[in-house]
Amino acid sequence: MAYVNRTNAESGVNLLALRSHNAALVLDLLRTAGEGGISRLELAERTGLTPQAVSKITARLRADGLVAEAGRRASTGGKPRTVLRLVPEAGHAVGLHLDRDEMTVVLCDLTGAVVAERRVPLDLGAGADAVVESAAGEVEALLARAGVSVLGAGVALPGPLDHSRGVLHRVTGFPEWDGFPLRDALAGRLGVPVVVDKDTNAAALGIAVVGRESGIGKTGDVAPGPLESFAYLHLGTGLGAGLVIGGGVHRGARTGAGEFGHQVIQLDGPPCGCGNRGCIEALCLAAVDRGAVGEAARVLGVGAANLVGLLDIDLVLLGGRTVAAHEEAFVRGVGAVLEERARLEGVDDGAIPVRVAPGGARGVAEGAAQLLLAPLFGRGED
Repeated sequence: MAYVNRTNAESGVNLLALRSHNAALVLDLLRTAGEGGISRLELAERTGLTPQAVSKITARLRADGLVAEAGRRASTGGKPRTVLRLVPEAGHAVGLHLDRDEMTVVLCDLTGAVVAERRVPLDLGAGADAVVESAAGEVEALLARAGVSVLGAGVALPGPLDHSRGVLHRVTGFPEWDGFPLRDALAGRLGVPVVVDKDTNAAALGIAVVGRESGIGKTGDVAPGPLESFAYLHLGTGLGAGLVIGGGVHRGARTGAGEFGHQVIQLDGPPCGCGNRGCIEALCLAAVDRGAVGEAARVLGVGAANLVGLLDIDLVLLGGRTVAAHEEAFVRGVGAVLEERARLEGVDDGAIPVRVAPGGARGVAEGAAQLLLAPLFGRGED
C-alpha cells in the first residue's frame, strides 16, 4: 500500500498550485534568505512587485504554512519591519537515483536539504516490474519512517529517455527498458506525482539551483553569482553529461541532449554497449578497468574540450563514482587537455576551469528531488 494519506495528498496539491510566476519569485527569495529571513519591503524591491501584491502573496503563503515570521528588523525610519522566512519542513520531495547496480533514495525539505536517506543494491536488468516494486518499497519505507507530507518523487536514471513523457528509450546495456512508461508506473504505485529525467540532467539541475549557496562561482577563476553555463560530466557505471545553458538545464527538442558518452572519437575503437565502436564511454571505462586512470582522464578531457568548443561554457564539473575514486587524477587530466586546447586556440584568458562537482555520492538523488522542488521557486522549468 503506497504511503500517502488525505492530508499528505492535499498538501502536495496545494504546493503544486503555487507554481505562479510571482509566488515563485517570492518563494525563491525567501529560500535564499535562509533563517535570517527577508522583509516584505525587500521582497517588493527585489521582485519589482508592488507592496500590495507582495502582501497578498505572503499572506497566502503564511496561510498555507509555507512562510512564518522570523522576528523584526530595525528600519531607517518608522516602526521595525517584520521579517519573513521560508518554513523548510512545510513540504518535502523524494529524490530517487536508479543506477545500474545501486539505488539511492533521499527525502529533501523545501530548501533541498536531505533529512533522510536510504541506499541499497539494485539490478536494473531485473525487469521493469521488479525495479518499480523495489523502488516503490524503498520510497515507502523512507516516508513511513519520516512521517511527513510529500510533494512527489523525482527519479533519475541513465538515459536516453523522454523527460516530457517519463518514458524510457534504449538504456545502454538494458534494451528491455525501451518504451517503458516509468513515470506513470511509479506514480500509480506511489499515488504521488512523479517526474523522470536522466541522472546527469538531475545532477546538473541540483548544482544550478544551489550553486551560489554551495560556494561554486565565488572563487577568483569563475565569476561570482549563479551558475549560468556549465557542463556536468558523470562517469560512473556509464558516462553522460548534463548541460546548463543560460541558467537552465538544456534537454533539447526531444529531451535527448547530453548523450555525451556515445560520441565516437576512435573509428576502430572497442565496441560500446550502444552498438557503436570507439565511444568515449567505452574508451574511458576500458582504461579505468586496466588501471590506466590517467588515460581515462585524457579521453574524458577530449570530450570535455569538444563541449567547450561547441558551447563556449564557463565551467566543467566532474562527478560519478569513478571520478570520486580518482578525483585528483581526473581533474588534472581533463584540465591538462583543456589547457592545451586553449593554448592552441590562443585563448587570452586561459582554459575553462575543471572542478569536482558538489553533492558527492548522493548528488544525483538530491538533483532528482529538485525536479519537484525547483519549479516551485521558478527554477528548472523547460
